[in-house]
Amino acid sequence: MSEQPDISPIPTNLKQISQSLQRIGWAAFWIQLVLGVISSIILLLYAFSSSTSRAGETAQGTGFGIFFAISGLVTLGMSIFWAFRYTKIATQLKDPMASLRPSKIDTIQAVRVGVIINLSGMLLTLVGAQAIIGSTLARSLSQQPGTFIPGGAVQFIQPLDLFVVQANTNTIFAHFAGVIAALWLLTRLYK
Repeated sequence: MSEQPDISPIPTNLKQISQSLQRIGWAAFWIQLVLGVISSIILLLYAFSSSTSRAGETAQGTGFGIFFAISGLVTLGMSIFWAFRYTKIATQLKDPMASLRPSKIDTIQAVRVGVIINLSGMLLTLVGAQAIIGSTLARSLSQQPGTFIPGGAVQFIQPLDLFVVQANTNTIFAHFAGVIAALWLLTRLYK
């Protein structure tokens, strides 16, 4: 005797949740991917520029900030993967075999993990942003108009320093988009 597969029609509510996971998952994926790539390019430019033009000198606090900015980007990479995972869960929810569909609890847990990843990344990036902004502010306050200090280029604010602040802002926004997507999905799942 062979068992018949547990094929059942997909409930309307489950179809709507699957569509929400699919749409929001892809939206979060692309928003985070674009912002993450832009931030990565800016930080790579900064690393390349600081190693060549500044002879390895960096302002105090900038290295600490860059470390946390990179940590925020690594966490953003995890969040991008997690947003892609939402789309895979959506596909699994459409499976005609009910036994292969993830449970509501598993789906909610996956979305909660997404919130935690994004909040952690946002925290890391905010710490990095505070260090970089503090370092840039200290350099701007120490500059006196009309003075030139040979060999003291690290004391002057460079345009690339402001790009690093922009990179951090992009990363924070990407994590924020991930948090909003996950929270919206959670409200959808609890209906």
